[in-house]
Amino acid sequence: MPASTAPSLALRSKLPATGTTIFTVMSALAQKHGAVNLGQGFPDYPIDPALISLVDAAMRAGHNQYPLMPGVMALREAIAGKAARLYGRAYDPDSEVTVTTGATQAIFTSIQALAHPGDEVIVFEPAYDSYIPAVRLAGATPIALPLTVPGYRIDWAAVRSAISPRTRMILVNTPNNPGTSVLSAADVAELATVTRGTGIVVVSDEVYEHMVYGAARHEGLASHDELAARSVVIGSFGKTFHATGWKVGYALAPREISAEIRRVHQFTVFTVNSPIQHALAEFLREPSRYEGLPTFFDRKRELLRTALADAPLDLLPCAGTYFQLARYDRVSDEPAAEFAQRLVRDYGVATIPLSAFYQDGTDHRVIRLCFAKREETLLAAAERLRRVVA
Repeated sequence: MPASTAPSLALRSKLPATGTTIFTVMSALAQKHGAVNLGQGFPDYPIDPALISLVDAAMRAGHNQYPLMPGVMALREAIAGKAARLYGRAYDPDSEVTVTTGATQAIFTSIQALAHPGDEVIVFEPAYDSYIPAVRLAGATPIALPLTVPGYRIDWAAVRSAISPRTRMILVNTPNNPGTSVLSAADVAELATVTRGTGIVVVSDEVYEHMVYGAARHEGLASHDELAARSVVIGSFGKTFHATGWKVGYALAPREISAEIRRVHQFTVFTVNSPIQHALAEFLREPSRYEGLPTFFDRKRELLRTALADAPLDLLPCAGTYFQLARYDRVSDEPAAEFAQRLVRDYGVATIPLSAFYQDGTDHRVIRLCFAKREETLLAAAERLRRVVA
């Protein structure tokens, strides 16, 4: 039958309002114009050669077939040891640690396992772009609450007002991408208060746990007895060890919650890259390999902030993550998406418009820059941004 006369498939999209991600759009635009890419959050410098050697050794040792569904036991033990060392929480490697294909899969799987049709999930905007689609695919309703600006902090009065008998989950992200804020001890206490005596589960995206600066401190939910008992804590080795393309993350949760996550995990990806898991397990034996990260990234943050001191941008405070936010309203009243595209075309620098992280496109004329880059990359981008005019 000719294609022109073939019957329509009448496809129904499960995510009809979702198009190509802003990261794909901006990275493609950066490539087209040969721009310095401070948009998508990936490093442009090499990972530790020791880690590459460990992956090679694991492959040569024969670790090339399916590992256990929840992850290589040596890696689960190493993750549990890290959580105990940093947060004083004893997770059982056998039943409470699950290795995932990156943090995004851990988030998606947790939401699919724990949120049901008719449930409500509270999400804070600007939000990492996978959260709300994952909630919708679970058949649940996302309740998006705006973080306060310019500090990008949680409005706890708004949270109390939003909680209903249908609230099943609150999704938090600390340090926050893209807001660059971190939850304080007072925030964590508020979270415990508003969820106390409820059936609400907390999913805490903590992939930037080692990227906290100045007087700020990472208040991981694993360190809070009450919250840890009803929380999924998510981490990422891609962010921690500069290997975002490896896509290895993990979910820490009490036994009952982990059991539900694994029910979905086994039918989503089943298991994760075997040799890289073995390599990471060995690499984690040296705590110094993650303990020095705050200083490593703080130098990059300060380098970019100093280099942009004379640029016509207003830099917002950055307490965590490897991103810097900047307001541009001194030079333009364009919508953030248009301004970001003009930066690529006219100045050769790719950034991400913060409006992309809101469902309704809320626009405060803010762009996001990634500083997980080589020194020469950051200086080249800053030199171009200093030339920006209306």
